[in-house]
Amino acid sequence: MTAPTTALPPSPTIAAVAAALAALRARRPLVHNITNYVAMTISANVLLSLGASPAMVHAGEEVEEFAGIADALVINIGTLSGPWIDAMLRAAAAANRHGKPWLLDPVAAGATRLRSETALALLHLKPAIVRGNAGEIMALAGLAGAASAASAEASRGVDSLAGSDAAAAAAVALARQAGTVVALTGETDYATDGTRLIAITGGHPLMPLSTALGCALSAATGAFLAVAPPLEAAVAALAVYSAAGAVAGARCPGGAGHLPAELCDALLAMDEATLAAHAGFTEIDL
Repeated sequence: MTAPTTALPPSPTIAAVAAALAALRARRPLVHNITNYVAMTISANVLLSLGASPAMVHAGEEVEEFAGIADALVINIGTLSGPWIDAMLRAAAAANRHGKPWLLDPVAAGATRLRSETALALLHLKPAIVRGNAGEIMALAGLAGAASAASAEASRGVDSLAGSDAAAAAAVALARQAGTVVALTGETDYATDGTRLIAITGGHPLMPLSTALGCALSAATGAFLAVAPPLEAAVAALAVYSAAGAVAGARCPGGAGHLPAELCDALLAMDEATLAAHAGFTEIDL
């Protein structure tokens, strides 16, 4: 794994996030995605707009080899099948062998037995970051024994039944139990490694109305994971995406139909001034 090129000071700053974005654009990391059918196009476009190189590679015959080529791996369990589950497990294990960081997006964990078992099996392979909404994080925390198993009831499909504020404690517990960084998304986003909890504000109310934008955020977080340590990568990705979402939403007064294109344009043009205008941080004492 290439040594990280950026590091946040004790409290995150806009300047540090801008530096992480500059490092990403300079590195142009190759991000290996095993993601769902709905998310492939927007995820690839988001990565290109950030300055990364996307690869949508899910065939079991090549995922292990490709995990060694890529700079980071993103696994999203949105559209599961037996062969894809096998490919996900093999890719994650190969990424670990090659020292490549990887991210797990546990889409609708807790909703079905298949999703719960797959998410847990992948969690046991030690992703550097877990990125999900409130329901997914609460469910995975319960499944992993990091919080009450009743929290699994908080997930229904891909829609969260709980706000991100309510899930912050579960995110901290999951980070501690699994030894990972959790990026929790909602009206307010959170990033935690179990010892620090950072709230990130920004975004736009239209964002939940456009499918696969959360999945694309996972891809974006994987790109930052290629150039920064996990907590810093999560904070940077959440801040950049939130700022871009705020800009994109303001350009879509009639609704969310054009939001994905506007989001990509905002990511392409993102700079420190825009970050300062549309994203903010609060560190919460644990």
